[in-house]
This record gives sequence, C-alpha cells and structure tokens, in this order.
Amino acid sequence: MSASRVKVAVIIPARYGSTRLPGKPLAEIAGHPMIYHVYVRARSVENVGEVIVATDDARIADAVRGFGGNAHLTSAKHRNGTERIAEVASNMDADIIVNLQADEPLIDTEAVGLAIRALLESDEIPMSTIMTRLRSEDEVSDPNVVKVVCDQRGFALYFSRSPIPYLRSNAQGAIHKHIGVYAYRREFLLSLSKMKPTPLERAESLEQLRALENGYKIKVIETDYDSPSVDTPEDLEKIRNLFPIKPEVLSR
Repeated sequence: MSASRVKVAVIIPARYGSTRLPGKPLAEIAGHPMIYHVYVRARSVENVGEVIVATDDARIADAVRGFGGNAHLTSAKHRNGTERIAEVASNMDADIIVNLQADEPLIDTEAVGLAIRALLESDEIPMSTIMTRLRSEDEVSDPNVVKVVCDQRGFALYFSRSPIPYLRSNAQGAIHKHIGVYAYRREFLLSLSKMKPTPLERAESLEQLRALENGYKIKVIETDYDSPSVDTPEDLEKIRNLFPIKPEVLSR
C-alpha cells in the first residue's frame, strides 16, 4: 500500500490524575494548556490525517474541544495508555495509530515522523518507536529515564529502567534513551491491548515489554532529538521558560 493511501491517526492519551503533578495536561504553558501544544504539534506531523485526545476526564475533554480539538471520553478502568488509545482506535478507520504522550509539549514532529515512516516502508513491522543517545550521566542512573538496547537490524532487544548495556571498565559503547512515541498497525494495537500483562512488564513497569515477551518485533529508530517531558513541577517551570512565543490558536 502506498503512503498516500495509508490512513495515519495520532491518539494522545491524557489522564488528569498524576502523583507528582495532578491535572498535568491542563497545566498552563504560554497561555494555553499543555495538551494544546502537544495537539498542535501532532497536527503538523507528516502523513497524519487525524488527531484525537483520549481521556477519562471531562475537564480535559472540555479544554481540548475549547481550542477546537477532537477529544473522546474513554473508560476510567484502563490500566495504561495503550488500553486507552485502543478503545478509541477500535472505532476508527485508520491503518496506523500513533501513541503520543500528553506530557511532551516540545515533541519534535520529524522524530514522530520517523516512527511512522518505519511502518510505511515495511509491512512486516507491527510497531515502532524512537530513541536517542544519552549524554548525561545523571540520566543513565535515573530510573525514570527508560533505556533500550537493539540488535544489529535496529529491533529492540530489551527496555529497562536500569543502565543497559552495562559498560565494564574501558568498554566503549553508547547508552540510548527510549522516547515514548509509538506507531502501531491498528490491528496489532488492538491485539496487544488485550494481551495479559507479562512478568518483565510488571517488574519494570514498562508496557512495551509486553510486545517483546510475546515474541513481537519493535523497530527502534535513532534520532538526535531529545524529548523533555513534564513529570514534576520543576519540569513544568523549565518547559515554560522554553516558550517565549505564544502559538496561534487552532482554527476551528
């Protein structure tokens, strides 16, 4: 199937509850809620035809609709973002579904496009994601920064909160940070969301391990882009300082 005929949709899972930063998607950045900035960037990704926010909270849905965006209210029983976007995807006519995190208002559109392009170029790939080389020693040891190792063809071998690979004395090599952008074939996403949580997934609290533990391949594309996400009030202030110019409001 040619790229021009493939329907690509971005679904942004957004929940109000957050231990360290409640109401995070609605946090104000440059005069708009954070979810607005993610939505605007998602709309400009190459090959994307539709963008939807999937949320179980009416406050987030109202905010999205208030700036002219598309929001779907989902069940409050979902355990993770994969299940949330799968609920929305099950009622969509799309070939590829992109899971874009709601806490990355500076997400790079070209980096997202790389994940999509991997599926457009090969029918054999069920899902893809992106990574970048870690340059900070603090991030290497930070369990909130997920690391990934790949085989020589660029498929994920493992994701971990621990530093992988372990570099012994004088060993040379790079450690890569996983960036939480996923592109799925729609049918694979629906199947994955119905699989039971797996032992390594539970141990690391990383839902992408469910695919690997069930024997599926995840293509990982390297990019120079590094993704600053918002997890704490301190992160929010740092992001706010990177927004000197307010974006234009979405046309309705």
